[in-house]
Amino acid sequence: MRARIPVNLANGLTIFRILLIPVFMVFLLGLDVIPSNVSAALAVGIFSIAALTDTLDGYFARSRNAVTILGQFLDPLADKLLISAALISLVSLDRISAWLAMVIIAREFAVSGLRLVAAAENVVIPASPLGKVKTFSQIVAVVALIVPEFGFIFGKPLSWYLIYIAALLTIISGIDYFMKARGWVKAPM
Repeated sequence: MRARIPVNLANGLTIFRILLIPVFMVFLLGLDVIPSNVSAALAVGIFSIAALTDTLDGYFARSRNAVTILGQFLDPLADKLLISAALISLVSLDRISAWLAMVIIAREFAVSGLRLVAAAENVVIPASPLGKVKTFSQIVAVVALIVPEFGFIFGKPLSWYLIYIAALLTIISGIDYFMKARGWVKAPM
């Protein structure tokens, strides 16, 4: 008999976030039957709901003392899938350079790999405050890239500045994780 994995409210929200990703992409990439401004508004709405579930799942897991191994695995995975799907879609829409998207995505998966190595040694690497700021900056940048009519500063769209700030914070927080991990994870023999 197979063991069932219990799904609490926090894990349910994380799973819901993963299920929203293809719906978000359908509207972001647009449907020929929906006007582009409606499609963009729906994409922003779905992306915002998905991003909000990231805050809510963590709150419910901690406040109800319902932190699970499944949640510790799925939550960061859901975040990376959501941001990666958004960035890859935005590359295909020519709203962001492929190299910039890859820098962000590569960092996300490098930190995930670090967490897997740590988990193999029974070490949980918690989200850092800098990582939370990075995630927030990525969410704001993605929304601005979907709806680029936010305005211009020095001849560049505001979204251009926001994605570069997000990329810089992404790199800095990645370095921070690896520097801290030196004390948490043993070097291979």
